[in-house]
Amino acid sequence: MESIALVQAYTALGLGIIIGLGAIGACIGIGIMGSKFLESAARQPELIPTLQGRMFLLAGLIDAAFLIGVALAMFFAFANPLLAALG
Repeated sequence: MESIALVQAYTALGLGIIIGLGAIGACIGIGIMGSKFLESAARQPELIPTLQGRMFLLAGLIDAAFLIGVALAMFFAFANPLLAALG
């Protein structure tokens, strides 16, 4: 019984780390990308439509990478294969 509680505790810590670091990384990535977009738009305003499309594509990819991490964390939260190995 103690080992199950230990696995659940370490899983909860791991979930917090996965989601927390993923959110921080996504926020930093989108912030840097947004600042570089504004810098390049100020330098060459005629390229704004091209740059804007690419910026939104990359924002979606950055967000998708974070959501994949969240999905993996939820998998371990609700269907933990480590608990099945103990039981």
